[in-house]
Amino acid sequence: MSDVSIRQLEKRFGKSSIAVSNFSLDVEDGELVTFLGPSGCGKTTTLRMIAGFTPPSAGTIHIGDTDVTHVPAYLRGTGMVFQRYALFPHMTVRENVSFGLEMHKIKGAEREKRIRETLEMLKMDTFAERYPRQLSGGQQQRVAIARALSIQPTVFLLDEPLSNLDAKLRVEVREEIRSLQKRLGLTTIFVTHDQEEALAISDRMVIMNDGEAQQVGTPSGLYETPVNLFVADFLGKMNFFHGRIDAARRFITEDGLSLAVEGANDTTQHVGVRPERISLREAAEADNALPGVVESVSYLGPYANVSVRLAGSGQRLSCRLTNSGGAAATLVGHGARVYASFGATDCSVFSE
Repeated sequence: MSDVSIRQLEKRFGKSSIAVSNFSLDVEDGELVTFLGPSGCGKTTTLRMIAGFTPPSAGTIHIGDTDVTHVPAYLRGTGMVFQRYALFPHMTVRENVSFGLEMHKIKGAEREKRIRETLEMLKMDTFAERYPRQLSGGQQQRVAIARALSIQPTVFLLDEPLSNLDAKLRVEVREEIRSLQKRLGLTTIFVTHDQEEALAISDRMVIMNDGEAQQVGTPSGLYETPVNLFVADFLGKMNFFHGRIDAARRFITEDGLSLAVEGANDTTQHVGVRPERISLREAAEADNALPGVVESVSYLGPYANVSVRLAGSGQRLSCRLTNSGGAAATLVGHGARVYASFGATDCSVFSE
């Protein structure tokens, strides 16, 4: 396998449309890095530049010690799995896997060996003579992965590979991909817009917006310490308060609430609190205990989402209660008067 080094990558379409801007990243040998962001943020364009399908307008791409910025896709040693599988409908499973090997001029016994090994690895060897139309969505995706892996790529690239699968199958296939990636030590870049997917499989994540990398880090690092409002709001959910620090070093919101916040300073303008960090109590027993009324309770199996309208300000807070033995569904009800409680250390602070 090999590492990937990207420096100041840029892609322009026309004179005014910038899809990717000043993108730099190092992907370590054997690491799985996920590009996560909303639609149109530039993540797929970046992946296609790494693969060689889209030429960059500026910047460089190195795979190992080789500058591949202007090297054709078929000479880069990358294996690509597409969102819509891109299987040939008139070819069998075996022929689809063989096609990639033929394009790389791998012939004879070596080609047959790779076909057999990759299909066995993906548990698709018994389907070798079937056509794509005879396979489920998950099976088709496994064939697409087998085709990409059969060429023994130095870098494995996946563009929204699970978006066409149902929820349960998505979890199953993503776990298979992660297990396979670890077992083979594949340097992998994975594009998705699904937050849970990215958090579950990544060594590191790149949060993208408007063609730029907003923050790079481990899943836990990004979730616990977002660097700006976009990352905080996009990755998971967060309740925001807007205001300023007063002379007593308390954070005073625009609605007049007074909050104890760790890490705030004179430049702090926004404070965020994750829903799961808020507990609902009958008495004011925390650093921050904001009185309010329960407006709605959504039971979601392992947890419940509770919306609380704060007294005085009218601001609504989203709270997440863990469901232990059905407790979340019965703990609070519509109209209940509660204190939305959280500690000073539960807060994230932002300056912009």
